[in-house]
Amino acid sequence: MLSKTPISAETQEQALQIARATQKLGQMKEQTKLIAQGIEKGIAEYKKQQKAKARERDKLAKRLRATKASVTNEPMATEEMTSAPSRAWLPWILLLLSWLVFAASWLF
Repeated sequence: MLSKTPISAETQEQALQIARATQKLGQMKEQTKLIAQGIEKGIAEYKKQQKAKARERDKLAKRLRATKASVTNEPMATEEMTSAPSRAWLPWILLLLSWLVFAASWLF
């Protein structure tokens, strides 16, 4: 069931300003008031939609933070993966040094 939320005075003032700005010549005060009420409803509906979108964004951000936190709490597997490329050059350097030592001992 729809519950009627009170419309703020600021929204009412905005709606009245918009209604007066678009007022036609010969338009009655009551007609302007009805137009202002329609604009109020439109503004209220827009604000509801924006709040719903903001809640969805917050929920998504919260889920992303939770998944990132669970990924960072994983065991050492992620640490090993990140440090493996930095140690990949070590065997090549050792191989090169052993060949240099072998060549130097063979020549001298």
